[in-house]
Amino acid sequence: MVAKELAGDRDVAVTAGNVGGQALALGLVDEVAMDVVPVVFGRGKRYFGALDAQQLLEDSDVVIQGRRVLHLRYRVRR
Repeated sequence: MVAKELAGDRDVAVTAGNVGGQALALGLVDEVAMDVVPVVFGRGKRYFGALDAQQLLEDSDVVIQGRRVLHLRYRVRR
């Protein structure tokens, strides 16, 4: 049974990284949520792992400014 069937009418959340990238590449992601904080590590891993194709996002319809954090929500363009 897949997560969508188990969730029924509720949302299914997937983390970023390779699993999130695979779901995004398969067209299973409707919305991307990012939380931006003012920290630069100098290096790191790709947010969605290695994607083979470009994935376009709509302009952010939700922008919430917190204390030293910016919460962004983007719909995936189909």
